[in-house]
Amino acid sequence: MSYTEDKRRLKDLLRSFAYRKGDFTLSSGRKTEHYINCKPVILRGDGLTLVSNLFLNDIRVSSNCVAGLTLGADPLVSGVVMASNQLWNVGASRFGISGGLIIRKEPKGHGTGAWIEGKLPPEGTEITILEDVITTGGSSIKAAQKVIDAGYKVKRIVSIVDRQEGGSEAIKEAGFESINIFKLEEIV
Repeated sequence: MSYTEDKRRLKDLLRSFAYRKGDFTLSSGRKTEHYINCKPVILRGDGLTLVSNLFLNDIRVSSNCVAGLTLGADPLVSGVVMASNQLWNVGASRFGISGGLIIRKEPKGHGTGAWIEGKLPPEGTEITILEDVITTGGSSIKAAQKVIDAGYKVKRIVSIVDRQEGGSEAIKEAGFESINIFKLEEIV
């Protein structure tokens, strides 16, 4: 499949399983008539495969690790690591994602008290943050900051959908590149 065909198929899945029109309150407290929840799509084999492959297209060679804030990014991180490994094993990729990290919303309350789960790469590694939906950009920026605080570099945040409510602009103002497969207007 081509990038364009994968993107068209993903858009169809998002329209069928992720998008709803009505009266909704978002986690930010904002009201909206357009609600998008990507979990019903990324928790399907075909949906996660499409997202993972499209994300790999937007992750630069210099970034060999991906991370995201739990819960929305858990399947995304796992999917991208698996898709990268499959491409690497068949020689279809010049680079591989060496691993993924999950960032907790609160530090672990026992054991090491860790904020970040997964095999930590060498300090200074560039990590790409993955997100399902960008609204205000707050959770993506928080995830990026936790990764930076742990001694890594973050240049870009890649999402499935930008709700076009200022999140991508906030991400850019925080010093990161914001890459989105879709803008909400493309799904509606």
